[in-house]
Amino acid sequence: MASEIKAIVFDTFGTVVDWRGSIIADLTAWGHEQGLDIDWGALVDRWRGRYDPQKARVRSGELPWTNLDELHFEALKSVFEETGLALLDEPRMMHINKVWHRLNGWPDASVGLFRLKRKFIIGPLSNANVAILVNMAKHANLPWDGIFSCELFRHYKPDPETYLGVCKMLYLEPAAVMMCAAHNYDLAAARKVGLKTAFILRPAEYGPGQITDLKAEQDWDFVADDIEDLALQLGC
Repeated sequence: MASEIKAIVFDTFGTVVDWRGSIIADLTAWGHEQGLDIDWGALVDRWRGRYDPQKARVRSGELPWTNLDELHFEALKSVFEETGLALLDEPRMMHINKVWHRLNGWPDASVGLFRLKRKFIIGPLSNANVAILVNMAKHANLPWDGIFSCELFRHYKPDPETYLGVCKMLYLEPAAVMMCAAHNYDLAAARKVGLKTAFILRPAEYGPGQITDLKAEQDWDFVADDIEDLALQLGC
């Protein structure tokens, strides 16, 4: 089966990078320097809680196409207001919003991706816009061959246009492309349109209280403990 695969695309938030841990650490250190007394963990969880509802508004047509940086910023301002926090000046609000550009990879991510890159085309297939993904790659040393942002397709996952858009851009049949994710819904949508699938276990993505995606829920083509383990299974 591995011989049929030409390209592997990765969900990024949670699968490749530790978004929650990175944001809390980054903003806690910055907030201390700024003299801001904010429960960053609670803010991050509430902020992330807006992620799926916001995407759904775009996917349903309630909102015109809006990239993730813009959706994040609107959600951030709403979270500040809901929790009784005074909005900061524009530069500081933007610094907080752009924390998504500064996320750290899981310990196995960079090493595993470099191994996979020797044999396969690799890139993110992420709801993040191009700027987030390019800056994140520089920050976390992610050696992508290309950036497959959903911004390019003007659709958010799990719309089929995202997965098939990668195949079209690479001139590959769906069976030659594998979606790698820590989220079962993402893999189910990719499999439905013919892509191969790999599940990466990330039980700490949402912190110690995580209750979702703690196991592979279907017979995905590959199930791995981390990206290095996936590379090993694929002969890299």
